[in-house]
Amino acid sequence: MHKSRIGALAAISALAITLSACGGANTGSTPAPGGSAAPATSDEKITLTVATFNEFGYEELVKEYTALNPNVIVEHKKAATADEARDNLNTRLAAGSGLADIEAIEVDWVPEMMQYADKFVDLKDDAVKGRWLDWKEAAATTPDGKLMGYGTDIGPEAICYRADLFEAAGLPSDRAEVAKLLDGGWDTYFTVGKDFVAKSDAAWFDAADGVFQGMINQIETPFENADGTPIPLGENTEIKKVYDQLITAAVTDDLSADLAQWSTDWSTAFQNDGFATMLCPGWMLGVIEGNAEGVEGWDIADVFPGGGGNWGGSYLTVPTQGAHPEEAKKLAAWLTAPEQQLKAFASKGTFPSQKEALASPELLNSTNAFFNDAPTGQILTNRANAVSVTPFKGPNYFAIRALTSDAINRADVDKTDDPEASWAKAVAAYADLGLS
Repeated sequence: MHKSRIGALAAISALAITLSACGGANTGSTPAPGGSAAPATSDEKITLTVATFNEFGYEELVKEYTALNPNVIVEHKKAATADEARDNLNTRLAAGSGLADIEAIEVDWVPEMMQYADKFVDLKDDAVKGRWLDWKEAAATTPDGKLMGYGTDIGPEAICYRADLFEAAGLPSDRAEVAKLLDGGWDTYFTVGKDFVAKSDAAWFDAADGVFQGMINQIETPFENADGTPIPLGENTEIKKVYDQLITAAVTDDLSADLAQWSTDWSTAFQNDGFATMLCPGWMLGVIEGNAEGVEGWDIADVFPGGGGNWGGSYLTVPTQGAHPEEAKKLAAWLTAPEQQLKAFASKGTFPSQKEALASPELLNSTNAFFNDAPTGQILTNRANAVSVTPFKGPNYFAIRALTSDAINRADVDKTDDPEASWAKAVAAYADLGLS
């Protein structure tokens, strides 16, 4: 979901130079802390824009907020991909104008955006103190204590699968049995995949780069040391080991559908039995349901290779360049309140990051009709509890991650390079970044 171009680091450097001439004043308003929105502070009618990407589950919520606040019109702008949203954010930050009143940012962008923390309103406020899981809030807090974003979702990972394709290949299809079948490490997941593809015309998983993301989410320092210094890609034996294991499964053992995640071909494959499994953070449920509309057989198993992992999750930020920062802060607080997080989860499967929401019977007892009435609330809560590693992602994470993405896609999707040649290109591209 979160890929970039090789030139990301150069773009960041250019952005830093431009931003030195751009700015705005912070504001210190008090957001509406609970489930009912605070009315606008005057009779003036204002319009607030909210920019998100993929599926946040906000379609009905923005209507609800407008109904509760007659003087506020909320316009929801949704980019098709995270890449598109990030490009827009960088461009308009550099320009000093044109951003939405509220901008969603994906967790992997946070270290990069912290370099320009003065371009965002400080959202720290006693009214929202302690709302989120500690690690969720900490990730968006600057070293000097500024809160850059209100947490939306987190991404505890399970395995989504096509029960009908499992049955056709002679594998267990009941979600409890599938959980037992896949219980173990990545070697177990790939071994079961070899058994499946030997008996099916479908691929085992959708996109090798997506699987790679799940694998590296279990590494404490994938691309940078804990002090922020980058690990040279050519010397990164842990990442190379993951790459080799994945590419062997994807290319040599032919387990991959050879698709680039978020591409048109990838979206279409949901409709033509293109693959049997995919890594499934909570936010992916809405993506699958949207792409696989009318397709029966999807289910979700309470299991993840290697134990647990968190993929993704986002924040709502308020850029200082907006015309109504106080009202934007109130809206951002309302959208991320426990009540609204539960509604977003019911709508699109975006899994809450709020402590109160996570303990809610409404969440724990929730099911998803599209996924064979699976108890998704309980499954994803279990998966969240299984997360034992939160990878360190410093300011260079995004640029280095893009190089590995390109390497995987050259070997698996485009078939332009053999695995070792493709990795060598990534190592050479790393040298061009000038990080070490």
